[in-house]
Amino acid sequence: MVVVFQRDEHVSSERQRESRKGETMFAREDREPSPIRVLVVDSSQMHSQLLADGIGRDQWLRSFSASTPADFLQVAAREQIDVVVISSTLDEQPGRGFEVLRTFHSSHPDIPAVMLLESSRREMVVEAFRAGTRGVLGKQVSLADLCKCIHCVYQGQVWASSKEMLFALDVLASCPSISAVDHRGMSLLSEREIEVVLSLAEGLTNKEIGERLGLSRHTVKNYLFRIFDKIGVSSRVELLHLTLRQPVAMSECVRQRNKDKDKEQENISEFELCYKAAEDGSPMARVNLTELYRNGQGTPKDHVAAYMWYLLSERAMEDLRQRANLEKAKLLRVIKPNEILEAQQRASEWLRDPDEPCSAFPSRGVALEKEPVKLSIA
Repeated sequence: MVVVFQRDEHVSSERQRESRKGETMFAREDREPSPIRVLVVDSSQMHSQLLADGIGRDQWLRSFSASTPADFLQVAAREQIDVVVISSTLDEQPGRGFEVLRTFHSSHPDIPAVMLLESSRREMVVEAFRAGTRGVLGKQVSLADLCKCIHCVYQGQVWASSKEMLFALDVLASCPSISAVDHRGMSLLSEREIEVVLSLAEGLTNKEIGERLGLSRHTVKNYLFRIFDKIGVSSRVELLHLTLRQPVAMSECVRQRNKDKDKEQENISEFELCYKAAEDGSPMARVNLTELYRNGQGTPKDHVAAYMWYLLSERAMEDLRQRANLEKAKLLRVIKPNEILEAQQRASEWLRDPDEPCSAFPSRGVALEKEPVKLSIA
């Protein structure tokens, strides 16, 4: 027997549900002139289409199918969707649906989701609710029950069996009531540590966090230990619970750090930006640095440093010219005369030189393709 939980009342008997059903359908005629738009993604493209066709038989539902998780997220972002139905198994990968639902829920928290589970095991039910679902159903559920579930979650209710709801309540009851030892809490964390906490709040594992942030699982584990020490918790569960209890503080911490970073970028002078680019090997930055040192712009005048950067820029440009000549020589062996003309035209358009469109790029005849390559830097 399915139990539907409402915000203001608990419908617990079949008779009450049937009575409410008539009232709901009557009210929908006034409130819902158009059908509920449902987006479906199942374990394969064929299953998605078949499920969407079945749901579409309900006169109050209009269904769409997505062939892949990527297609599902794109359609959800593009179309006006009221409810999504997603399988826990996608692309032949069990549990892939939880990850996709977390991504969807983070971008569309107001759109209710129904998850089709391979089994009603405790860990799968809890994971589905953590991912953001409002309704859980087994894969073998009847089409009629699935449509009822869609209507319920659309109306703001939660659809689950008594056993499944007990799983969720047990998890809530087991969460400890904690607070950070340091009153500054999340503000103690570094930028990278905040990224780890935000990823953890999405339900990602250490491996998934590492893949997202370009870290090894061992490094992620070390980050978590440092985070535990800083804010006074001892486990992932306590950290997650604290994050959920302090969403405003967490958002403010992220906002302040982004503000500080922007301010730091604004305070970087032209000289500092140019110096960094010159160190990275940019010939143009080295020429600019020569001028800045010579004129004393952003730094004390230093003719020795100016001449040093001039020499480095000259060497960099010589190397660049040699590489360019080498690449041109390779191209002249294979490129056709008409292709050269087309390239010249494109380059002229790029440089926006309408008066002399090809002056900087003299045309080459066919004979030049067979001439020996001269790697002159003059």
